[in-house]
Amino acid sequence: MGKQRVLSGVQPTGTLHLGNYLGAIRNWVEGQSNYENYFFIADLHAITVPHDPQQLADNTYSLAALYLACGLDPEHTTIFVQSHISAHAELAWLFNCITPLNWLERMIQFKEKALKQGENVSIGLLDYPVLQAADILLYQADLVPVGEDQKQHLELTRDIAARLNFQYGTEENPILKVPEPLIRPEGARIMSLTDGTNKMSKSDPSEQSRITLLDTPDQIRNKIKRCKTDPVRGLSFDDPDRPECQNLLTLYQLMSGQAKTAVAEECAEMGWGQFKPLLTEVMIEGLRPIQDRYTALMTNKQDLEGVLQQGKDQASEIANKTLTKVKDALGYSRPL
Repeated sequence: MGKQRVLSGVQPTGTLHLGNYLGAIRNWVEGQSNYENYFFIADLHAITVPHDPQQLADNTYSLAALYLACGLDPEHTTIFVQSHISAHAELAWLFNCITPLNWLERMIQFKEKALKQGENVSIGLLDYPVLQAADILLYQADLVPVGEDQKQHLELTRDIAARLNFQYGTEENPILKVPEPLIRPEGARIMSLTDGTNKMSKSDPSEQSRITLLDTPDQIRNKIKRCKTDPVRGLSFDDPDRPECQNLLTLYQLMSGQAKTAVAEECAEMGWGQFKPLLTEVMIEGLRPIQDRYTALMTNKQDLEGVLQQGKDQASEIANKTLTKVKDALGYSRPL
């Protein structure tokens, strides 16, 4: 048997931060040779909320460059841009015509985001889980990495695939593969620098809450200098009353590559004034290789564009084959 196919996408909104890297991307990189990977930049999803058209293309290329800078290897991973393959939007329309409206109206994320947008809520925001289903099912993915906030969307994808197979296929010859969730080994849970009880997030309005993979040394120094701490001297892991201490020690452990026991021993008698400069330098040096590779890719975009063109070619072949299979099942004529 060949390798199982894994598919995942990330929207090009905001710069990736340490939570994204230590919680997910580093695990993807370490395990990428175990799967046939398709990772895409979900730029069609990025316009379901108000966006800046001047930044969309730049953010798309920036995210692709960060994928590569973090270690995703085109030998093991096909990287492509969603909007470069029109089959995504076309299959989403076909799925719209077999998906009951009440399936979408019960989606939790739609309800939460619609409250924030008020009267400006778009049809795209309601419908993007159908596009997400098209993204996944186009590539006949075996596995889809999911977090807690995406479980409901994967269930909708599975329901759409099952409905299409039931209505237009047969049990012996299903049209679409029904994907399974991929629960990867849990990465580090990195919390906000301004509140150790909340996850680090791109959507947090405060830039001080996160360190992005592209922050300069001065920005990193400033954010760590100003991050929330407590008045207790001596630093220790696993104290539920000291969430910020737990978070900062975890960052130091992961970015320095040390064992937890070694960090606990080293920092047991430290105060914050001694610890913060150590964390700052480890952070700067840990991000330097990623930033250097990113700068090289963005300075000379020829290599980056080559990777995305190769990704488009590889992904298009699979996507168009699946789209044709669905259209045949629905009764469409083929182009003359």
